[in-house]
Amino acid sequence: MSDTPRLAVLIDADNTSHRHAVALLEEVARYGVPTVKRAYGDWTTPRLNGWKDELNRNAISPVQQFAYTTGKNSTDSALIIDAMDLLYTGNLDAFAIVSSDSDFTRLVTRLRESGRTVYGLGRRRTPQSLVAACDKFIYLEVLGHDDEGDTGAETDEADTPGEDVPALPEVGPLLASAVDATSNDDGWAHLGAVGSFLTTRHASFDSRNYGFSKLIALVRAQPGLEVEQSTGSAPMVRVRAEDAPTRTAPARKRSGARKTAAPEPVAEPEVAAPAAEPADVVETPAAPVKKTRSRRAARPAKTAEPAPGASEEPAPEEAPVSAPKVTTRTRGARAVPPSS
Repeated sequence: MSDTPRLAVLIDADNTSHRHAVALLEEVARYGVPTVKRAYGDWTTPRLNGWKDELNRNAISPVQQFAYTTGKNSTDSALIIDAMDLLYTGNLDAFAIVSSDSDFTRLVTRLRESGRTVYGLGRRRTPQSLVAACDKFIYLEVLGHDDEGDTGAETDEADTPGEDVPALPEVGPLLASAVDATSNDDGWAHLGAVGSFLTTRHASFDSRNYGFSKLIALVRAQPGLEVEQSTGSAPMVRVRAEDAPTRTAPARKRSGARKTAAPEPVAEPEVAAPAAEPADVVETPAAPVKKTRSRRAARPAKTAEPAPGASEEPAPEEAPVSAPKVTTRTRGARAVPPSS
């Protein structure tokens, strides 16, 4: 039994141009085997005449649905009922809803809740609600034909004539964020993982929207991304390291400043080395001050020792030494008043 998914292709012919019939079937074939192919519309109206040849050529089964009131068709309801019947049969793996009408948003959500993959195909002015509800949404403009210039009435009443087409998101930041989200610790990411992330996060992302047939070609064209692929291995992509030097440059400058600041204090002590000699000279007067303090503390001990041993020799030595420096000055100052 084949593992290829079985798809049901349900086309809202009132809302889709017949010019996309071949291209959309070729696109759907990339995701599985289109087992069920049905187109819904009021085939009695002349505005669907272009579909008649495409139905036979591509083996698409037409489903007739008359309009119950003038100016409003019942195609949407018929398509929704058939989609739910096919869901309950249980022999389909995915659905391809071809329409630009936001009324199918709830149908797509219900199919996905039942575990089915839903691919949406519509024009670029498709409301974002339907685009976001699908697993993947493909714009019909990238398939080779643009029906914006059609003069027929192949538009649904939900479409507003002259409605502005929403602009595509900028591809540079989109790819950079995808690479950052799927990259390894070294900053490199597998290109396949990047593509899967973009499809999951942005259902309408397609490299063909930006003029590139392959994702790798789109990535290579981005100046902010770098691609590397060795022989026999999958391509790897990362954000260019141009921003990294700008971030690490200040760190290098700071480290360099620290290195340059380090020799400056080394040079200062070398200059201060010769200046240490006058510092020693200055310390010499401080030394006798400490010695005088120590001599003062030691004077009573010296005067006490020579008194019992030799009374004549130490007395004249102590008298001239002690009298002029400390005792004679203080005693002289005290003795002057009684003499007078």
